[in-house]
Amino acid sequence: MQQKHSLPELGRVHLLGIGGVGVSAVARIMLARGVQVSGTDAKDLPVLRELAQLGARVHVGYDAGNLGDVDTVVISSVVKDGNPEYDEARRRGLRILHRSEGLAAAMDGDLVVAVAGTHGKTTTTSLIAVMLRHAGLSPSFAIGANVAGLGVNAELGEGRIFVAEADESDASFLNYRPDVAVVTNIEADHLDHYGTAEAVHESFHRFAGLLPEDGLLVCCADDPGSHALATRMRRERPDLRVQTYGFSDAADRRLVDASADGLRYGCDLEWGSGEEGSLDLAVPGDHNLLNAAAAFAVGLDCGLEPGEATRGLAAFSGAARRFELRGEAGGVRVYDDYAHHPTEVLAALRAARAVAGEGRVHVLFQPHLFSRTREFWRAFADALSLADTALVLDIYPAREEPLPGVTSALVADALNTAGGLATAAGAPERLAGIARPGDLVMTVGAGDVTEAGPAILAALAGRA
Repeated sequence: MQQKHSLPELGRVHLLGIGGVGVSAVARIMLARGVQVSGTDAKDLPVLRELAQLGARVHVGYDAGNLGDVDTVVISSVVKDGNPEYDEARRRGLRILHRSEGLAAAMDGDLVVAVAGTHGKTTTTSLIAVMLRHAGLSPSFAIGANVAGLGVNAELGEGRIFVAEADESDASFLNYRPDVAVVTNIEADHLDHYGTAEAVHESFHRFAGLLPEDGLLVCCADDPGSHALATRMRRERPDLRVQTYGFSDAADRRLVDASADGLRYGCDLEWGSGEEGSLDLAVPGDHNLLNAAAAFAVGLDCGLEPGEATRGLAAFSGAARRFELRGEAGGVRVYDDYAHHPTEVLAALRAARAVAGEGRVHVLFQPHLFSRTREFWRAFADALSLADTALVLDIYPAREEPLPGVTSALVADALNTAGGLATAAGAPERLAGIARPGDLVMTVGAGDVTEAGPAILAALAGRA
């Protein structure tokens, strides 16, 4: 078990990579708690000015002198040896905490709702935060994306509930101490860290094991990994309250009769002994109904009436880069989605099909990480083949070096639909030449493919 830190003992805190969505969230919460905060990022980003206005001392460009007289340094997993501030902190023997440890300290004393899962955790965390805020509970939250209904990705509320997205990618979610844990699904991913699928599942088991006596574990019955975790925890921890949700008959809270109504997407919800309600969402897809069902379970546990919970969920309008509408030109709508695992890509394209109706779906996909492409290239191709056209960009390397024989051609050559390899420069014109009024275009991936949206819209406008 990791050492638990309290916020007062951290003293003055300096955050490396303070412009990143995860680290900036920690900075916002610490500033709101009255902590003296400083930080550095390699780029001059708009969020740095926001943090400076909140009272942070912010630097652009890493330099050992930026540390000043800080007591604690907070880092993300991407900070490595060779960063002059990290190296200086180690030389001086300063306390160095992972971002998750810093957030855990900032959440100490609150009722913590931690949302984990291979997919859907950002949306589910956002749904819970919007629902609780809509009901007047004023939750605190820290989320891996900006959320339209919240305004920011992190905020200190006036209530005692803290909702946090719990990232499993580097097992840092084991640094939290949740009172309520949501596990949306468990699949093999981040094998560059874990090595095996079995290690991924074991990490989630350890996460669920962090719950205290009478803690609540909410799991998806439709996902084999999450369902297996619920079954295992019911056996090993009878002191826990374990609830499941899904379209499956085995779910404690069951979704039925999903359907689209214009841009709304909904279903009926049944639970308990004859109790029922309905979900009506502004975001499409069965996967989002599942996310909302998880949020609903948390809402009831936080004391909401069923109607309060569903009304709050209906107010959710989406999170950044989660089926986000970027605009429309020439009768073609352009969306952006962060999907970077085959299951996520398939869910995004199914949602696109539902929204497009009689129109066609065209996707510009950018694989993320060489290791993930090596493991899942065929599954990516199968998922992308749901589109009418799939263009594939070069792999976004992020933190990785190239692997021999691993290129985007693995995905493109296995497609069972029109498309193939594309360049960032040429893709917008290609898509504009293919799409016609009523069609839908999506940019998909966790890299810089998101930057293609405006160029696609401009090309569509030019053709129109």
